[in-house]
Amino acid sequence: MAIKFSNTFLLRKLHQLTGVVPLGAFFFVHMYTNSAAMNGARSFNKHVQDIHDMPYLIFIEVFGIFIPLLFHSIYGVLISAEARANAVNYSYGRNWFYIFQRVTGIFLFFFLLFHILNLRFGLIPGLESFGNPVAGNGGRAFDIVATEFKHIAILIFYIFGVIATAWHLAYGFWLFAVDWGIVIGEKAQKIGLYASIGLAAFLSAVGINAAISFVDPCGLFPASFCEAAEKNKIIEPEAPRKF
Repeated sequence: MAIKFSNTFLLRKLHQLTGVVPLGAFFFVHMYTNSAAMNGARSFNKHVQDIHDMPYLIFIEVFGIFIPLLFHSIYGVLISAEARANAVNYSYGRNWFYIFQRVTGIFLFFFLLFHILNLRFGLIPGLESFGNPVAGNGGRAFDIVATEFKHIAILIFYIFGVIATAWHLAYGFWLFAVDWGIVIGEKAQKIGLYASIGLAAFLSAVGINAAISFVDPCGLFPASFCEAAEKNKIIEPEAPRKF
């Protein structure tokens, strides 16, 4: 009898944990860093360089991001291959949400592979980051991404990636809370579901605005909004003390 990966208890729990804890935290940090692009190249480059200056960064990336991401992605594809969608026969909202979760998971497998090979390692021929990735080039990070996003197809692809990630993560929080017994009862689960949809919408808006900020100053906000924020960050050097 063939083993169904989706029914393997420990692997399924580990799949949920890797999606919620390390990868969820990574996405929030990623959105925060990308949002610095609203205030221009200097602000974004500083945030990127601060990440590059972190001690033991390679270990954080390998054990906190790449390995969990690899496991979560591959196991997620295996689960999706075994899934039996029933939204056509039973068109309840949660059945459609289940399909969206699987579809976004498969899409994100290819999107994240492209994203990592492109901006992290610079291995996609024909793009600005080829041989010149953001990693190791903190001082030019904004210019590299901005040049990439001038290609409308890449910008749209990344916007879809942000929306898919936001939904997959937010709805994954709800699935995690239900499956682990954190949210119990029909009413509590309903409220939690609405909260996850709201979180997905919020993260999508933040991510889209950050992406557009690379090609249009301040993204979807008025330019004056970011100019004021930038001015507030300027700290004049202290005059030498006289003794």
